[in-house]
Amino acid sequence: MVTITPEIAADLPAREVLLDRAFGKAERRRKTSERLRDGRLPADGLAFAARNRKGRLIGTLRLWNITAGSAGPALLLGPLAVDCAYQKRGIGAKLMRHALEEARKLGHKAVLLVGDAPYYGRFGFTRASVEGLSLPGPVELERFLGLELEAGALKEAEGVISAAGRMIPAGEIETARQTA
Repeated sequence: MVTITPEIAADLPAREVLLDRAFGKAERRRKTSERLRDGRLPADGLAFAARNRKGRLIGTLRLWNITAGSAGPALLLGPLAVDCAYQKRGIGAKLMRHALEEARKLGHKAVLLVGDAPYYGRFGFTRASVEGLSLPGPVELERFLGLELEAGALKEAEGVISAAGRMIPAGEIETARQTA
């Protein structure tokens, strides 16, 4: 049995280990999406942990506040990761469905991500929805995808994606770096 819960501060060390294993410690920090997350906190109420029946963190997904060019406020999804011992059990999909539903409930209008189109396409993400938008760094365009939570939210959107949302308080930045 797997449960999805809000992420808590105590999850941070296990989350960082999970992400390093999934994406490589150095590699994940060089990604354009990571630049949009640097020094920021996830969107309020939109950081989730998948836990096994013993309560151990086995999956993670966060959504981040961004500005999607002319479309205005939106969310950036990622990273999504599941412990390799628990993959192919639908945990990533469960995290996705939960996160998108919570984002809808909170009134968010669109979610963008950089990821595998065949995987994220099953949740409604498309390349067509973000064709007029660009990221502030290198990215494989076929992996840049969007999902409208509200019909028309990304219609005719154009411009560069930029970071938004709350910054990590100055006193917590060094703690976050040491843990990461």
